[in-house]
Parts: sequence; structure tokens; C-alpha cells
Amino acid sequence: MFLSPFFRIKTEGLHNLSEQNSFVLTPKHQRWEDIPLLSISTPRSLYYIAKNELFLNPFSNWVLSSLGGLPLNRSRPLESRASFKIMMERLREGEGLVIFPEGTYFKDRVGPGRIGMIKMIRSRLKIPFIPVGIDYAQKGRPALVRIHFGKALYDDPSDTTENFLDRIMKEIKRLSRF
Repeated sequence: MFLSPFFRIKTEGLHNLSEQNSFVLTPKHQRWEDIPLLSISTPRSLYYIAKNELFLNPFSNWVLSSLGGLPLNRSRPLESRASFKIMMERLREGEGLVIFPEGTYFKDRVGPGRIGMIKMIRSRLKIPFIPVGIDYAQKGRPALVRIHFGKALYDDPSDTTENFLDRIMKEIKRLSRF
């Protein structure tokens, strides 16, 4: 409701999302609006890994928590154990999880991928990772935002996590039209 005057969303590839099974969305991260726009465009409820600092403000804590946000303390990972536990429980229950592999905003380009969360999930569960391109295609109001859900990438145990992440990042770049 709050975003509709500002954005018009066009989605592609929703058929790539499982209706019952868990998956990890790995979208391009350009702006704070990426999170609510993904929530609006996806027919399933999602959980998000977000940096702990975003939960310090009471308003943003409320917004992120209501959208399924799980705090991650990157400087003190042991403080994130409860979030990791919830994240793994949700994935085992068949829910969808969002991890922004860049870890922060990179406007108009794809930044380097961070391996930590992908490596952790990949070592514990065999679930698909779905790259997502977000293209803020039109300026003005309402701006056209294209959200492209790519084909699921499945883990190959003989492949390194670095190579797997590289495949994800290349697909994000292609889907985002960079």
C-alpha cells in the first residue's frame, strides 16, 4: 500500500518458485525497497537475513520483523545463533529464505558475493538457490521495477562453494540486465 504510488512491479519467472518446498532466494541488492518489493512480488511468505544494525531502531525493527527479518551480527556471529537456528528450522519446514549475497547495496552494478551464509546452508541442507535480478528500469513515479526469478541452481557436491557462488552471481547479473 505504501509503495504503490512509487513503484509498479513486473515479475518474471514466478514458476521457478516451489509452492511447497524450501528454497533460498539470492537477489540483487540495490536499495532498501528491495525487501518489501520482493515480499509483494512473491506469492509465498519469506524470511530475510538482515544485518543486525537494521534492527536497532524500533521502527525499522518492527518493519523488518513483520516482513520475516532475522538479524545477523556480522562482527559477532555467535550472537546470531538464535537467528541461525530459526533460519534452519524454517528451511526444514519448507519455507523460503532470502539472502542478499552481496551483503550490502551495490547500485547499478553487481558487487562481489559473500560466501558465509551460502556455505553454511549448503553444508547443512540440499535445497535450491534461486538467483533473482532486480531492475529499477524506469525513473519517475511510479517507477517500473522488474523482478526476475531465475531457474533454481542445485548444489553439486563436487563443486566448491566459491564456484557455486560465482554461478549465482553471474546469473544475478544476467537477470538484473547489467
